[in-house]
Amino acid sequence: MSKNHIISLIENEPLASLSESDLNAIRAHTQDCGDCSRAFEAAQISMLLLRERAAQTFEPSPFFHTRVLGTLRERESVGGLWGWSKVWRAAGALGSSMVATVATLAVLTFVIPGGQTVTGSQELTALNAYSAEEVLLEQSEANEQVSEDQILNALYGTEDGATR
Repeated sequence: MSKNHIISLIENEPLASLSESDLNAIRAHTQDCGDCSRAFEAAQISMLLLRERAAQTFEPSPFFHTRVLGTLRERESVGGLWGWSKVWRAAGALGSSMVATVATLAVLTFVIPGGQTVTGSQELTALNAYSAEEVLLEQSEANEQVSEDQILNALYGTEDGATR
């Protein structure tokens, strides 16, 4: 029995819930094994300390409830909505940044596009409002076969009439 240590048995269950046969096996083993004997004594001491600590009751000081309620009343009278003021302070920066972002986006959306001027290259693009897909689809309707040159010309255009 000295090869089978009982430490796992002590650690898995409280000493008060061990059966009499388990306690007899522990006592028989602790006579031969010094390590298990120390572990069993430590478990017994721990059990006694926990029982003593659980038996003690602590009472708050006589004016504890009065002080707590007085502090709460003071905070309510001074801060008004005490909880909301903390929330607003915490979320104020976030709310302010959100309002500034919305205002900036509104200015960029409604004011700036009306004031843009069209330059020469943009004017040419604005006059030629066809997309590459529209050009390819119109040509494919006329000719069933579209050549690679037509696709490349539609996508990239030509420089000075030269084909690529």
